[in-house]
Amino acid sequence: YVPSWVQVQLRIELPPALEISVLCFIFAAEILGEVHAFYVRIPGWDTMLHTINGFLAAAVGFSLVKLLNDSKKITFDLSPFYLSLVAFCFSMTIGVIWEFFEFGMDQLFGFDMQKDAIVHSISSVMLDPTHTNHAIRINDITQVTVNGQDLGLGGYLDIGLIDTMEDLVVNFIGAVVFSVFGFLYVKNRGKKDSIISRFVPRRKSADRDYLRLVIDGGSRESHTNMRDTVIEQTFDCPDKLDA
Repeated sequence: YVPSWVQVQLRIELPPALEISVLCFIFAAEILGEVHAFYVRIPGWDTMLHTINGFLAAAVGFSLVKLLNDSKKITFDLSPFYLSLVAFCFSMTIGVIWEFFEFGMDQLFGFDMQKDAIVHSISSVMLDPTHTNHAIRINDITQVTVNGQDLGLGGYLDIGLIDTMEDLVVNFIGAVVFSVFGFLYVKNRGKKDSIISRFVPRRKSADRDYLRLVIDGGSRESHTNMRDTVIEQTFDCPDKLDA
């Protein structure tokens, strides 16, 4: 419902490419990813979505600042580099907040939103018997036993760290890609044939604010009908003409 609210209440035109991408992303993440377990069944599904999220979040951040920059009420002009930098930072902030959310769900409710990974080597200062902050490395791990029970994973179970860092890295890639194209888009004065233009919302022009046109049209039609009714009643009752 948010896109409809934005378009109607804020009078901002959302490009079809952006709106469709967001809806497809929600379907891929929630219906396919969670309900149909694509996160587990298909390797790289989570990575793909986080890359797309980085791109779309950068588009949203870029649009927010660009709409503000194009406002007639505010008299300042931001450089293309600054717009791209804000888009990048906005995207990375959204990515970090989401990882906070995943960590919180795992810690508070025992979920596994931070998907674990199987690794075959670890390096940790916790294994240093001298406690002198030297990392001790164990290679070729093929078996891990917890409380006397073999986990049967064929390696060491990393608890969420690798998944979190991979998510942030691909989010970074998506954000950088959009920021670069966004910089070129603004540098070229927002040419409409640019790929980025299909993902950048803009303020509705008067001729494209269809809701306002309908409301205004309805008001004029109502006023016209009222005027015609008064005229008809006047000529039906000549005594009202003097009044």
